[in-house]
Amino acid sequence: MIPPKPPSRPEKVTLWRYLKLFRQDILSAQPAKLYRAWMAEFKTPFFRSYLANDPELVKRVLKDRPDDFPKSDRIGAGLRPLLGNSVFLTNGETWKRQRRIIDPAFEGGRLRDTYGAMYAAGEAAVERMAANLGVQDIEPETSHAAADVIFRTLFSIPIEDETATAVFEKFRDHQRTQPILNLAAFIPGPRWMPRFFRRATKDTAADIRRLITGLTEQRMAEITAGTAPDDLATKIMTTADPETGEKFSTDEMVDQVAIFFLAGHETSASALAWTFYLLAMYPDWQDKLADEAKAVSAEFASVSKLRLARDVFREALRLYPPVPMMVRETKCPEQMRDRQAPKGAQVVLSPWHLHRHERLWDNPDGFDPTRWTTENGKECQRNAYIPFSAGPRVCTGAGFAMVEGPLLLAMLLRRFKFELTEKEPVPVAHLTVRAKDGIWLKISERSAP
Repeated sequence: MIPPKPPSRPEKVTLWRYLKLFRQDILSAQPAKLYRAWMAEFKTPFFRSYLANDPELVKRVLKDRPDDFPKSDRIGAGLRPLLGNSVFLTNGETWKRQRRIIDPAFEGGRLRDTYGAMYAAGEAAVERMAANLGVQDIEPETSHAAADVIFRTLFSIPIEDETATAVFEKFRDHQRTQPILNLAAFIPGPRWMPRFFRRATKDTAADIRRLITGLTEQRMAEITAGTAPDDLATKIMTTADPETGEKFSTDEMVDQVAIFFLAGHETSASALAWTFYLLAMYPDWQDKLADEAKAVSAEFASVSKLRLARDVFREALRLYPPVPMMVRETKCPEQMRDRQAPKGAQVVLSPWHLHRHERLWDNPDGFDPTRWTTENGKECQRNAYIPFSAGPRVCTGAGFAMVEGPLLLAMLLRRFKFELTEKEPVPVAHLTVRAKDGIWLKISERSAP
């Protein structure tokens, strides 16, 4: 069996048809040739776009000269009502200052400090699932668990907290209103240009930010009073920029919390859901992970024993990268293989296509967690594997995710068995790579608790 993959569009379509497909789902809007091409050029009346699969181009953009390829606002414009001026959308000195304040909270030693909260969220997920066995869509369950991890590690509150629940529910509503691309993705213009957001998109974003503002102001007061818990929010809010001595204001922190919730919850939920589906497809691997999971405990050191779970999670991130495409912009003319890209051109880096590239990977569409021990797998992991981006803009929470994912897998797999149903999911890209009509699995007790 081959894991599900969205259909590719016909080789030639009209611009209007392409834009319509792109707005609905960026994965099935692409031609099949992108799985074997080193680069593709796309022209519109408003801009030129270059999709780069050549590992040397990817390296140039992400690692060698990242300042010459800032983030494009074509994707960011659609996310700004929720994310404001967060680290996910900024460039230049503003971005560098934000990372200098944020990064210390996610350094290696801090992972040990957050592990207890992660484990507690895993225990809560087990209890919820035990009360809801049978055939169900696994995506809401992984969303619930990932959101619980974020609230426990960031603000020391469980998902059952009234505000946490409200943020979670509003974010779910926001997703349903938010297309992957706004008008600004196709028509360039200044920040003040109308973006024609749906009313529901603006309203839900405002509701989420209002709730996050309340949590942030409360934490600011606790820090001032000396009663704040030692969690991620406290660490970030009390860290001063080593170059300027400045800390985040409340408004700035609201922007960052919004992206922590989006990146830390939505991407993890996507990756976990697809991993459970893959394990249902390959029950032998599921049994191996369930056996390995017996070693996991509330002690942080036990995570090091989840070697198979990490390889499986890594393979799921290859096949179903939560963020399927990243868009950069050229600050000056660039030679892109045999093409001359003008200043202001869009450079699209597509983990979705790069991770399945037929000229790079052995068995690119197949599920094979053992690939990471092969020469091909090791080479591709260095040069063609970017689920968390790479270089200076690599996701600051990558290490966090690689503890959270295998841990939640282990805690749920040692208790439950996941089986396929007659419904095969169709991958689509919304805010992340999700399934068009959900990921439906049969869940049962693996053994008596």
